[in-house]
Amino acid sequence: MTFQLPLIGNHSPSRAALTCRYRCGDACFHEVPNPTANPYFGDLVSRRTALLGGTALIALTAAPAAAAAAAEAPVGAAGHPAPRGLDFTPVAPNAEDRVVVPDGYRQSVVIRWGDPLFPGAPEFDFDHQTAAAQARQFGFNNDFAALLPLDQRELTGLLVVNHEYTTEQLMFRGYDAANPTREQVEIAWAAHGLTVVRVERSPRDGALRPVFSRHNRRITLATPFEVRGPAAGGDLLKTSADPTGTRVLGTMNNCAGGVTPWGTILSGEENFNQYFANAEALADPRLSRYGVTGSATTRKWERFDPRFDLAQEPNEVNRFGWVVELDPHDPTSTPVKHTALGRFKHECANVRVAADGRVVAYSGDDERFEYVYKFVSAKRFRPGDSKAARRHNMTLLDDGTLYVARFSGDSPPEEIDGSGALPSDGRFDGTGEWIPLVSGNRSFVDGMTAEEVCVFTRIAADRVRATRMDRPEDLQTHPRTGVLYCALSNNTERGKPGKEGATEPNPRIDNRHGQVLELTERRDDPLSTTFAWNLFLVCGDPAAPDTYFGGFPKDRVSPISSPDNVAFDPHGNLWIATDSGGALAGHNDGLFGVPVEGRSRGHLKQFLTVPRGAETCGPVVGRQVVLVCVQHPGEVDGASADNPASHWPDGGDSQPRPSVVAVWREERGRLGDIGLG
Repeated sequence: MTFQLPLIGNHSPSRAALTCRYRCGDACFHEVPNPTANPYFGDLVSRRTALLGGTALIALTAAPAAAAAAAEAPVGAAGHPAPRGLDFTPVAPNAEDRVVVPDGYRQSVVIRWGDPLFPGAPEFDFDHQTAAAQARQFGFNNDFAALLPLDQRELTGLLVVNHEYTTEQLMFRGYDAANPTREQVEIAWAAHGLTVVRVERSPRDGALRPVFSRHNRRITLATPFEVRGPAAGGDLLKTSADPTGTRVLGTMNNCAGGVTPWGTILSGEENFNQYFANAEALADPRLSRYGVTGSATTRKWERFDPRFDLAQEPNEVNRFGWVVELDPHDPTSTPVKHTALGRFKHECANVRVAADGRVVAYSGDDERFEYVYKFVSAKRFRPGDSKAARRHNMTLLDDGTLYVARFSGDSPPEEIDGSGALPSDGRFDGTGEWIPLVSGNRSFVDGMTAEEVCVFTRIAADRVRATRMDRPEDLQTHPRTGVLYCALSNNTERGKPGKEGATEPNPRIDNRHGQVLELTERRDDPLSTTFAWNLFLVCGDPAAPDTYFGGFPKDRVSPISSPDNVAFDPHGNLWIATDSGGALAGHNDGLFGVPVEGRSRGHLKQFLTVPRGAETCGPVVGRQVVLVCVQHPGEVDGASADNPASHWPDGGDSQPRPSVVAVWREERGRLGDIGLG
């Protein structure tokens, strides 16, 4: 048997066509949905000083300058100890069909697709799947993960996981994509959504084991959701099944997410456009701005439920593309879709609390030439775990102000030539501003109501001339400094005829490997509407001249492509999960750790790799255990359930199963601190 793992293709940027088809509806085969002609990035440079003023400019650029000074300090001399949390020997790039971890570490599978979650739920049987069974089993293609401790020793916790999408060709033998059966479709509906499962571990063992619990829960496409915020109850959200516009069944294509300070989970609905058929019957240009085009869909769900047929239910598509909130501690609670955070292809939503108690949520729109957003709540966070505090905090995302980012560079445009060569000041950096779009029922966008801004947020951001970025994915703030880190995955369309060329935050044309951006809001105040930014990493092969690793010597770092999810460990190191699809030949995707401060700033090291065809997702990096979601193992061109390209995690001739993996360090037979160094 042979399988094709292409290095270059029409899809993004070297991903298997199978992944493109089922995860994002072949988004990279279609025209970029953003047709706007916002000002060329370089045109904004001359406006920077006028916008901010000289004193503000000095204050804003101080943090990146300090970071650069740290990077230029003596770095990693021989014998210099690794930063705490990163004392491991890097894993070499490989193409193995297994999870590879450093010497001295152990691993185990926590939970697999199909594992039962409730008493009486059947064990997984690949050849005898049913929708009823899947609704009581762990879902498919796990992406984001969160682990919420239930005791001080962290021996028990709630594991919450997204299930982004289904790959029917790998789920069913003899699958006929042109004629799926109702049972196959209903299994897919049940395999989407989220899982909550209680996990336990031994004090001497890093392995996490799922257990039956009252907390265990499956959220699927049949689960009722409440809609809240400015668009709730509006005409754009009403359907024949829900004339109130306030109740939606299910969530889909959930990508990354976040954990709120009040203990709930946020999950971003991403590539929802691919599930809705017959957009051509409506001839609504607002649909094409979201990539909702054409007639029949890949999965053919419209044959089995009219809500997926826009000719019958034109507003159903507007009920997806939101940030959803779930209370995993209350299995009877109704999850919420928050319209105040805007509707687009949310990669994530991550929250921090400002000094005055208001909460700030950051989110990226994961598509080529899309935008970075933040939301500031109108009400203030109440600390504590009382029922009253939790009820109040669960309303914080209902009302506030939504902003979109506009970036300015500080280098002459001619120095940003698309090659990735650093400008004369030695850094890709500059300043920027958050542009308000909507606050409660007040719109800041001419010609659009508040409801329209929330439902068609991309169009609103176009009108205020936001900066087009290279697929904004996960965003996380440093737990101590408050600096925001944004993964920009890639954009092979940048610089092509008719498309925007290189800009300082997106400095390479045909960008196959992506970058990681640092954003410092003025005075470390998340309520500020101005910020400074710089590129911390410009990813790819360290031997290539167009890469940059925070100023650290490139001959000592691991190669990395397509940063996707980011997380911080307890020591303040940044961890990056990748989704490259083999953009670097012979390199499976992996998880990387890198210090963002001190003499080793930029010293990127690969911690693990995932099996062939898989993507690394949803890292959780604790003091004793690292969790990663291994998504779509074996998803390479030519693979199917009849011709599997991977047998991970069970080996032999088994079918590949998306799974969550735990990794821990052993010292003298005991569980060690991941961060000993």
